[in-house]
Amino acid sequence: MNIRASADIRLNYNKIVEECKQTGQPIYLTRNGQGELVVQDIASYEKEKQELKAQQLVLEAFANRLAGAKLYSNDEALALFDNLVKAK
Repeated sequence: MNIRASADIRLNYNKIVEECKQTGQPIYLTRNGQGELVVQDIASYEKEKQELKAQQLVLEAFANRLAGAKLYSNDEALALFDNLVKAK
């Protein structure tokens, strides 16, 4: 975890941007020793959002299955998907 004083973003903006891009990790900024902001490059942020969405979909599918939702074979699933695509 990379933690910096909030003044660093003003004093070393380009360095912080480059570090975020190179490491793909966020930088935590503090003011008076307390956490205040998190800075992250856009590519890493978007990737993280996509991963969280995928995890959410898997958990929803698992919860639906536990609740008794029907299981589909690969052929049935592909047919349903094809029908959805054709409907648009």
